[in-house]
Amino acid sequence: MNKSPWTIRHKNNLILLLLLGSAPLIAQNIDIRVHDPVMIRHQDTYYLFCTGRGISVYSSADMVEWKELNPVFDTPPQWALDAVAGFRGHIWAPDISFHNGIYHLYYSVSAFGKNTSCIGLATNTTLDPKDPEFNWTDHGKVIESVPGRDLWNAIDPNLVFDETGTGWLVFGSFWRGMKLFRLNEELDAPAVPQEWYTVAARPRDYYTDEQDPGEAAIEAPFIFKKYDYFYLFVSWDFCCRGLESNYKIMVGRSEKVNGPYLDKFGRDMKFGGGSLVMEGNKDWPGVGHNSAYTFDGKDYLVFHGYDASDGGKSKLLIKELAWDVEGWPFIEE
Repeated sequence: MNKSPWTIRHKNNLILLLLLGSAPLIAQNIDIRVHDPVMIRHQDTYYLFCTGRGISVYSSADMVEWKELNPVFDTPPQWALDAVAGFRGHIWAPDISFHNGIYHLYYSVSAFGKNTSCIGLATNTTLDPKDPEFNWTDHGKVIESVPGRDLWNAIDPNLVFDETGTGWLVFGSFWRGMKLFRLNEELDAPAVPQEWYTVAARPRDYYTDEQDPGEAAIEAPFIFKKYDYFYLFVSWDFCCRGLESNYKIMVGRSEKVNGPYLDKFGRDMKFGGGSLVMEGNKDWPGVGHNSAYTFDGKDYLVFHGYDASDGGKSKLLIKELAWDVEGWPFIEE
């Protein structure tokens, strides 16, 4: 196979004023408090979706100044209230994609620290709230994990298409790792016959209680297609602990969407492999749960970090993503 040349190295721009360590960061209002951000551009506007009551939504003309919009759901979906005891409408880790003229928004409902979890799907033909056609249609549950039955956790979804245009959903948090399954043509349920893979995991004590994820701290898979490879980003270690968070972003790649995903040293992510893309520092002790996109010929990493200057609050961070001569992503310093 003829590989594409690896020539992308973005130069620092004078408008990249905010720093994470010594790497350039898109100048932005970092008072935007988010968890698990994903982004898409509709016409001339960027839309950000993230964890929040009803799914939090922001819009921006420049990825710098953000305006908070109404959430996706005014009231929690009834199917989610029925499926997850104690769920009250705080929805986790959405994923937004555009396919065949439709915006597909996957989202997670879960009981914290348990794999009592479901991934749902809502669709819209536009993201502009002023458009008369604007309306989110909920399609209910796509997949569910059940304690005592499943050793995987149905949260943190990401839609990806293979080279044939077939849709796959990668997802997972802790337990026995990141799962990937083939979707049906409607993208709202597993294809039949079902086709599943484990694409990333971390070693754990298998004698630990099966409902305790133990030390297998891995979550937030996101697959980004670049040149001849699918790149699988995941987050290792712990989020959601403020100044004590030690989140970090890892990556591996594969020529096939279903893997195996190997790191720089040829280690399979299914067995604990992964190459470091970014980790925290004294200013941002934990960084992770990223998504990745290409806008106007530039690649971006979108993620959240815990701001040491503001008591460890979780903030939106956006950085340009570059690629070395071997085709591995890095944040240019």
